[in-house]
Amino acid sequence: MVGGLVFALLARPQRTEIQSSALAWDKLGRILKAEGAKVLVMVVSLWLVLATYKEVVMPGFIGTFILSVIIFSMAIFIRNPATLEAGKNNVN
Repeated sequence: MVGGLVFALLARPQRTEIQSSALAWDKLGRILKAEGAKVLVMVVSLWLVLATYKEVVMPGFIGTFILSVIIFSMAIFIRNPATLEAGKNNVN
């Protein structure tokens, strides 16, 4: 979860009025840097846990770690089926 927070902080959008290819490359570069920072935070966190807890059950811990990385990465593909139109809020 900390990796996702790091990604969100580094890849947050900036408001610009000009649309150009240079701006698109800049945004892509920011996203790739944010993804790299996220991976770095996850690896450091994994190392910290393994160095701190000597009696960790390795297969269960590594399996849970991989599963959580996949689940948080796939969250981007979940879409909200409710359409939010102007003046009409479908959220209950």
